[in-house]
Amino acid sequence: MTAHLLPPTDRTTEHPAHRIFVDRWSPRGFTDEALPESELLTFIEAARWAPSSYNSQPWRFLYALRGSAEFDTFLAPLIEFNRGWAQHAAALVYVLSKKTFIPAGKTEPAPTRTHSFDAGAAWANFANQAALSGWATHGMSGFDVAAAQTALGVPDGFAVEIAIAVGRKGDGEKLPAMLKEREKPSARLAIAEIAASGLFPKSFGG
Repeated sequence: MTAHLLPPTDRTTEHPAHRIFVDRWSPRGFTDEALPESELLTFIEAARWAPSSYNSQPWRFLYALRGSAEFDTFLAPLIEFNRGWAQHAAALVYVLSKKTFIPAGKTEPAPTRTHSFDAGAAWANFANQAALSGWATHGMSGFDVAAAQTALGVPDGFAVEIAIAVGRKGDGEKLPAMLKEREKPSARLAIAEIAASGLFPKSFGG
């Protein structure tokens, strides 16, 4: 596999980290290029190897390729702001998490406290594999969760976590001026603001 096909960014690190983590970002401008289903399934293949509590693997992925009968159904729950640009994505994906698991040696399901956290690990694998393959992803919390649950037929035992727009990064020409100005990699907090040796520091905030 060709390593890191997305263009590099000018982001700098405080400590060594692989550029796939540093250069991945979330654009909103996509080209009209179609995403082969086999390519999308490669991203999901990477996601399924994420770590999870008790190896419960709570993540589930629902997807619709642009042009498919379900694409508008997947688009509808997004807030208007996100629909405006996500309609041009090559695929829309919803990440779900199963709220229960069956512990080893048991036959009845039990609640799992980490289902959302574990699904987030799978989403990170998905995003990074997409970046390695030269595709861009943009995760969205801006959607009507109840409407998505109903439209996608998701049972109550699952949480609808995020929606993802996937596509080949474009020049952003389809975006309104306000979004074109924001079409660049964002900054990150300093290491000292997110990590500390020992007890919780005041610098982390209340």
